[in-house]
Amino acid sequence: MFTGIVEGKGKVLKVEPKGKGKRLTLQLPPLLTDLQPGDSININGVCLTVTEKREGVFECDLSYETLARSTLGELKEGDWVNLERALRLNDRLGGHIVTGHIDGIGTITERRREGDFVTIKVRFPKEILPYVVPKGSIAIDGVSLTINALRTDEIEITLIPFTLEKTNLMEKRVGDRVNIEADILGKYVVRVLGFREKSEGISLSFLKEHGFLKED
Repeated sequence: MFTGIVEGKGKVLKVEPKGKGKRLTLQLPPLLTDLQPGDSININGVCLTVTEKREGVFECDLSYETLARSTLGELKEGDWVNLERALRLNDRLGGHIVTGHIDGIGTITERRREGDFVTIKVRFPKEILPYVVPKGSIAIDGVSLTINALRTDEIEITLIPFTLEKTNLMEKRVGDRVNIEADILGKYVVRVLGFREKSEGISLSFLKEHGFLKED
């Protein structure tokens, strides 16, 4: 479990094939030196396991499933990635609850600078739409962000200077693909309502009975 508050950026030093997957070797940022083999780490929004740690570097294995469902298979030497260690029980929840399980891949369709801020638009897969709401939370490449506006299959997000400095979103350009994870609370709400609709049915009388509609 993570919060979407990036702790540091790591540079990809090596990408090697490993069976049907890949192995990543990354630079270890100073703030993450206590990382140990077996620890969970969020890399660009994807929950991975640290398989090995050496002086100044660590390694993670990417399974075939991870490569198929995220953009990590597109990483190359020299790329920078967002890193966050797993949440501890006594940590502050500064962002929102992030699981590290990607719901889909989005594409940046617009990027414009507005003073010290940058506004981006991201087109996302339509199956994510039920979990996306204006002013709600969403994780883009592992970064907890707030949705400014929602337009069918596209969201607009403003990146503050701190986010631009501390994450790899500064380098993102139009056409770049990003990992998207919708807010898990929204997923549970949609799931519960779906079961309720199947078991009870949603009708005008149901909505009136539960206060969603006024009596004529």
